[in-house]
Amino acid sequence: MYFFFNSNKMFFMFILFFSTLISISSNTWLGCWIGLEINLLSFIPLISNNKNLLHTEASLKYFLIQSIASINFLFIILMKMFFFKNFEINNLFSILINSSLLMKMGSTPFHFWFPNIMEGLNWINCFILMSWQKISPMILVSYYFNNNFIMLIMILNVIIGAISGFNQTSIRKLMAFSSINNLGWLLAAMMISENMWMFYFIFYSFLIFIMCFTFYFLNIFYINQMINLNLNSLLKISLFINFFSLGGLPPFLGFFPKWMIINYLIMNNLYLITIIFLMSSLIMLFFYIRIIYLSILLNFFKLKWFKIYLKNNLIKFINFFSLISFMGLILNTFFFF
Repeated sequence: MYFFFNSNKMFFMFILFFSTLISISSNTWLGCWIGLEINLLSFIPLISNNKNLLHTEASLKYFLIQSIASINFLFIILMKMFFFKNFEINNLFSILINSSLLMKMGSTPFHFWFPNIMEGLNWINCFILMSWQKISPMILVSYYFNNNFIMLIMILNVIIGAISGFNQTSIRKLMAFSSINNLGWLLAAMMISENMWMFYFIFYSFLIFIMCFTFYFLNIFYINQMINLNLNSLLKISLFINFFSLGGLPPFLGFFPKWMIINYLIMNNLYLITIIFLMSSLIMLFFYIRIIYLSILLNFFKLKWFKIYLKNNLIKFINFFSLISFMGLILNTFFFF
């Protein structure tokens, strides 16, 4: 709880919030770049920790990657001002500026830094990196949207995010690849409309907030901890519901925004992309089922004496959000039938 009550951390959280508003409300590309830089400089103190070398290493990696992306972004803006004034080159400019923004949000093919940095962060910073840090680049991508290029990128996102999760034992890396997979869905939602993107992003942020909040208080980072720790049965059921909802399995809440995107893709005769998206979701569900299977069906009798004691209010809080995820069937029924 040190993170929530530290005044320095809260100050940088405040700056992080307003830097995003600066980026998405600016009238010029230079103002957007300034907002991205303030966002970077405010997030570094949040993830750095002198007492933990992994956090320090993650903050250094994040600073280097984001600096390279910001330099590319500023260079492309200057090139646009002086050289890319012809209409024929605007397509190339949109690809270049989208590439620099995709690098900032951890999208393929610039995703290699994302799981490594996630591995060195705590769960609160992981949640910020997977949700809030994607808002500014995604909004800026929508300003200069290249349909063909973004369509290729979102297909790569769902494929690589699904395949790269094989043989991963770290839950943080699994969540990172899940974020890359959901980034493809977010780009598809952005291709539909900004309202659809905002709708999907709110649902996605809500689901990963539940997961990160649960893992933070349980202090779980690896899959084998789900087996070794003697968790409450009700807590295991809550994780079961939230994992399936994050994977987009009907009738849970996470299926609702994915259903809307699938309907749009089918109505526009994008059947191949629809099949790729659905198959990638099935692979992601396989990862989640593996975690749930190990935590529910396997036990170590040697560690029966070790129990995690959580406050009743905390368990009720987690179960309440799980109940909301389970109520997705009612939401889907009222909106589509």
